[in-house]
Amino acid sequence: MELSDILRPEAVKVVGNVTSKKRLFQDLGELVSTSDGVCASTAFTALQERENLGPTGVGHGVALPHARISGISEVIGAFIRIERPFDFDAVDRQPVDLVFALFAPEGSGVEHLKALALVSRTMRDSAICAKLRANSDPVTLHALLTEAQSTKAA
Repeated sequence: MELSDILRPEAVKVVGNVTSKKRLFQDLGELVSTSDGVCASTAFTALQERENLGPTGVGHGVALPHARISGISEVIGAFIRIERPFDFDAVDRQPVDLVFALFAPEGSGVEHLKALALVSRTMRDSAICAKLRANSDPVTLHALLTEAQSTKAA
């Protein structure tokens, strides 16, 4: 599994400002609705429910919200870079500006975990995060994410 299998170019976006997790989850729902045909409200609700179990802000300005939803057959990703970091209740209490969301089929087990591990490894790389923060073009961000992971696999 590679990030290019999970993340479509259309599922990458840069936003100037996010005022709350709720607004971020709405943006993510709209993004996967446009890119992958997922029901925006279903994606939003699933992210909200998962976040209620515990925050998905993993530290260093990165959040990895994820949820299982019905109606999809494979793991789907969405990435948002936020120009003005906001409080996400991350484990290190630092504001978040890089958000990689994952949506997995309701019955998926191993595939969801593999995808989450892959995204987590990628987003833990400080060099990749620095490049993501230095770019505002969604096409470039997609290339950075998918090429970084492919290069590491080689």
